[in-house]
Amino acid sequence: MAEFDVDLFVIGGGSGGVRAARIAANYGAKVMVAEEYRMGGTCVIRGCVPKKLFVIGSHVHQEIEDAAGFGWSIGQVSFDWATLVANKDKEIARLEGAYTSNVEKSGARIVKTRAVLEDAHTVRLATGEKVTAKYILIATGGAPNHGPAVPGIEHVISSNEAFHLKELPKRIVIQGGGYIALEFAGIFAGFGSDVTVVYRGDSVLRGFDEDVRKHVRAEMEKRGITIITGCTVAKVDKHGRDFTTHLSSGSSIASDQVMIAIGRHPNVRGLGLEAAGVAINPANGGIQVDGWSKTSVDNIYAVGDVTHRTNLTPVAIREGHAFADTVFGKRPVQVDHATIPTAVFSQPEVGTVGLTEEEARAQYSHVDIYKTDFRPIKATMSGRDTRVLMKIVVDGSSDRVLGCHIVGDAAAEITQAVAIAVKMKATKADFDATVALHPTASEELVTMRTPTARHVRQAAE
Repeated sequence: MAEFDVDLFVIGGGSGGVRAARIAANYGAKVMVAEEYRMGGTCVIRGCVPKKLFVIGSHVHQEIEDAAGFGWSIGQVSFDWATLVANKDKEIARLEGAYTSNVEKSGARIVKTRAVLEDAHTVRLATGEKVTAKYILIATGGAPNHGPAVPGIEHVISSNEAFHLKELPKRIVIQGGGYIALEFAGIFAGFGSDVTVVYRGDSVLRGFDEDVRKHVRAEMEKRGITIITGCTVAKVDKHGRDFTTHLSSGSSIASDQVMIAIGRHPNVRGLGLEAAGVAINPANGGIQVDGWSKTSVDNIYAVGDVTHRTNLTPVAIREGHAFADTVFGKRPVQVDHATIPTAVFSQPEVGTVGLTEEEARAQYSHVDIYKTDFRPIKATMSGRDTRVLMKIVVDGSSDRVLGCHIVGDAAAEITQAVAIAVKMKATKADFDATVALHPTASEELVTMRTPTARHVRQAAE
C-alpha cells in the first residue's frame, strides 16, 4: 500500500497551480488539484484576460474618432455594455474549459471544492474527505484589498464585480493609482463614462520610472480622466442608485459607482497554515518561501501571488513549472526574478523592463539616459493630441542597457521583444548597431544616439 494517497496535492486551480500539476503529472506523479471556484484563477476568470478584452473593446471609440482624419465618415454608432459582458463571459467559459481539459489530459485529477491543511501531509476537503500527499503546493493567489473599513465601504465594488456590472456607469470614482485602477479608468472612459481617479500618493504608478508616471498622468488627463492625488476616500454615502464619495481633503464627488482598486492581498486565511507549520512572511503577508518556492515546511511549497513576491501571471507559471521540474523531474530549477518585463494596459499603454532611472542611479556610479518624447505618425493625420515616451537606462561604465520604458500604443508588445535583449545583457552599442525598422515608433529605440542626461555619483570621501 502506498504511503500517501497522492504524490502532489495542489491547492488552487490558477495559472501557477495548473502549470505545476500538469508538469508533475507528465513526470509520472499522481496529482490532485483542488479549486473551490473556477479553474483558471484570477488571470483567466477575473483578471488579465477579461481586462484585456475590455481594454480592446474600449479602444474602438478612439479608433472611430481618429478615422475622420484618414477619410472615413462613420455614421451614428452605439455601444451595448450587456453584449460586451455576455461575449466576455463566453470567452472566459471557453478558457476555463481549456484549463480543465489540459489538467485532466495530463492525468491529474480535479476536485471542485475547498481544501484546508490539517498537517504537513494531510488535506481536508470541504466534502469531508481527507487526502494525504507526499508534497503539497499552495497556489491560492490573491484577492482585492479594500483597505481601511471607512463608512460606506460596503457600497463599493472591486475589480471582481466590475466585470459583471449590469450596466455601464455614467460616472465612476476609482480609488487607486496602480495597474488595476488605471486600467479600469481607461476602460470606463473609453466606453464613455465620466471617470475620477483618487490616489493617496503624489503621482500614479508608484514604483515605476518617474518620467513614465508623469507621462501617463498627463496623457490620461488629456483624455478627460480626472486624477486627484494626495487624498483618499474617507466615506461613501448611498442615495438610491447614486453615491457621494467624501474625500480626506474635504471635497466630495457624485457618481453612480465607486470602485476600490488599491492592490491585492495574498489568499492565506483559512488554509490551515498554522496547523501545518507554514510560516507567513512578516514583510508582505504572503507565504514565506525560499528561492526554490519551498515554505518553512520541507514538503510544502507555494507559488504565485500567495507568496506576494512578484504578482504577475507569467511569474506564477514559471514558478510552478520550476517547482515541478525540481521536485518531480529531478532537474533543479530556480526562477530568476530579476529583469521581469511588465505592462500596464492603461490608456496610454505602459511597457517596462529592468531598472528605473532612480534605481539605476542608486546602484551604479555612472548612468546614461536616452529619452525621446514624440508625436506618433497616426496622430499627424488623426489630429489626436498624444505623445509617445521611450526611455533607455544605460550603465555608463559598461554600456549595458539596464532598463527600457515605453508609454504609447503597443508598448507591451515592443517591450516583450526588448526584454530579451535586456535579459541577454545587451549594450547600447548593440542597440545602435541594429538597423531601424521604418516607419515605426519602436525604431526610436535604435536611433537615439546622444544621451539626454548623464549622471555620475561622486564617491564618498
